[in-house]
Amino acid sequence: MNSVALMNSVTLRATTAVQGPWLEVLDWAGAILLFIGVVFTLVAAIGLVRMRDLYSRMHAATKPQLLGLMFVCAGIALDTQDWRWVVLGIAVITLQVVTAPVGSHLVGRAVFRTRRDEGRDLVVDELSEDLSSSSVGDRS
Repeated sequence: MNSVALMNSVTLRATTAVQGPWLEVLDWAGAILLFIGVVFTLVAAIGLVRMRDLYSRMHAATKPQLLGLMFVCAGIALDTQDWRWVVLGIAVITLQVVTAPVGSHLVGRAVFRTRRDEGRDLVVDELSEDLSSSSVGDRS
């Protein structure tokens, strides 16, 4: 670490609202949240590789990944102790909460409609019953 970066980090720490022993507590809490977020994201990546069917992979891509992102954003906000990072983290989480389930749903629906899954692992198939009763969702 060069002397300019060290001076900037010391200056940043001196201007934060929290001083004393609570600063170290917030640093540790931020580090723990970052680690938990990385573990959840790693579990999501492993789930994408290890799961055998598309629906399980979509679940692994959306659920633990989103939770991991929430922990990472919270850890960064605690570690930096800056309101700008809090606002950025809230914006990132909001966009991810809106887009991840919609994208996953659209991929699953496209696979179902193109018969790429063949329904091998479906125990209950309510969608094909609904599609057969309506004229909009003709699978032919």
